[in-house]
Amino acid sequence: MGKHMQIEDLGLKDYKETWEYQEFLFQKILQIKSSNRNEKLNRETPNFFLFVEHPHVYTLGKSGHIENLLISEEKLKSIDAKFYKINRGGDITYHGPGQIVGYPILDLENFFTDIHKYMQFLEEMIILTLAEYNIKAERSKGETGVWIDVGTPFARKICAMGVRASRWITMHGFALNVNTDLGYFDNMIPCGIKGKAVTSLNVELGKPEIPLEEVKEKLLKHFLVLFEAEINEKTEA
Repeated sequence: MGKHMQIEDLGLKDYKETWEYQEFLFQKILQIKSSNRNEKLNRETPNFFLFVEHPHVYTLGKSGHIENLLISEEKLKSIDAKFYKINRGGDITYHGPGQIVGYPILDLENFFTDIHKYMQFLEEMIILTLAEYNIKAERSKGETGVWIDVGTPFARKICAMGVRASRWITMHGFALNVNTDLGYFDNMIPCGIKGKAVTSLNVELGKPEIPLEEVKEKLLKHFLVLFEAEINEKTEA
C-alpha cells in the first residue's frame, strides 16, 4: 500500500521548468496528505520518479556559497549556461547533457520516515548500478554523493546528491555523470569541496559513450528493490 511509483522520463528539459514541475507534484502529494488528515480519509498518496537531462546549468543549494561559482554572469552566457539558487540541501552543482538526473518525489510515510536512510538508499542505488559496470564506488565520510577511490589522492566524485524533504515529501535528488562534459566542472568548486576531482562513467570505462537508457534501467531496477516499490502503469500526473 502506498509504494506504487509513477515513472516519467522528461528527456532534455530546462532546469527551472523541471523545478516547477517538481513543485507541482509536491503540492499534489501534500494536498492529499492534508485532506487525509483534516477529513480523516485514507487515500493513497502517489510517488513519482522523474528522469531528466538538463541543458548546461549551475545550481546553488540553500546552504551553499556563491563564491564556489568561479565564473561571471558574462562567462555563463558565453558558455550557454544558466544559474539558479534553489531550495535543496548541499552547495553548488552542475547539470548538463550526458548526465542522468533523477528526482524522486516520494511520500516517505509510504516507506520509512528517516531522511538519513533515504539518502543512503539513493547512494546505494548508484553504487549497485556502477558495480554492474565493474566499478567499485562508495561513500566518502562527511561528503555527500558517490565516489571512486575514496581515501586516495585520486578520489573523484561520479554522482552528486542534494535533496529537500518537507512533511516527509522529497524533492530534488541525484545527478550521475555518464557521458558528461567534465570541462564544465572547472567553472566551480564542486559541492564546495576543494581539491577533489570529478569523473563520469564513460571516462572510467574508457568508452566514448554509454547508452543512457541502459543506465536508467539499472538505476530504476535497484531503486525498486531497495524501496520495495513497484511501478504504477498510470503515468499521468
